[in-house]
Amino acid sequence: MSTPAAEKEPMSPASGPAHTGSEDMTLNVDPNTLTVDDLYDKDKYDLETMDNKLVFQLLQCGPEGLTQSEAEARIEKFGPNKLPEKKVNPLFLFLSFMWNPLSWVMEAAAIVAIALSNGQGMPPDWQDFVGIVLLLLGNSCIGYYEERGAGKAVEALMAALAPQCKVKRNGNWETMEAANLVPGDIISIGIGDVVPADSRMVVSNNVKIDQAALTGESLPVGKEPGDEVFSGSTVKQGEAEAVVIGTGLNTFFGRAAALVAGANEGLGHLQQVLAKI
Repeated sequence: MSTPAAEKEPMSPASGPAHTGSEDMTLNVDPNTLTVDDLYDKDKYDLETMDNKLVFQLLQCGPEGLTQSEAEARIEKFGPNKLPEKKVNPLFLFLSFMWNPLSWVMEAAAIVAIALSNGQGMPPDWQDFVGIVLLLLGNSCIGYYEERGAGKAVEALMAALAPQCKVKRNGNWETMEAANLVPGDIISIGIGDVVPADSRMVVSNNVKIDQAALTGESLPVGKEPGDEVFSGSTVKQGEAEAVVIGTGLNTFFGRAAALVAGANEGLGHLQQVLAKI
């Protein structure tokens, strides 16, 4: 039998089945030519499940975080860690639903009804005119209501994002705007903190995360080194350090917000019915 001391010795690569081989895994990729689309293509690199060592290698970072110059270069490449805001004047938004081929036909019909439908000194066809105008206004009101609803849903999602975070830059911890985070940053999270970006746990001290709003899980979930944490989730217990793997729209939260924002694109049901008429 082997001694207890011998049992605690790390196995060599030649030891056989117990060796996972993750220590020797490398990625054959040039980070200088790696595009954002390639990085988030799961068929090429699955940052959510690959070994942490490969994540560090792919993102060209380490436990000491990034330097300020590296972070500035990456924010130019990946963009800020926030969802795009589209400010639209409410009046222009409402009027936009009257400026499309379907509305042009209705507007032309209203003009014909009041100006050309009756000749020989007969009074204009006010009934048809009023009916067409009311239908046009109703169509615009419904479209405006749906569009504003989608905009408010996105605003509510954005309000749940962390405004600030604790990040390691130049080897030192500092508090900064979460919008300045980039993939490869090392962040620190603790009780009550909102996770500022999709990350992989590096150090975990009895951490539990509430991610019910994103995944529907009713209870906080325990997280260990190597596990993923989502932007917008809340730390309910413990402290941890994690490496950022996704920011902005390239997060679970960002993709959900993009789906909500695009939910009402295209013709609504009433507009489809009017188009058929």
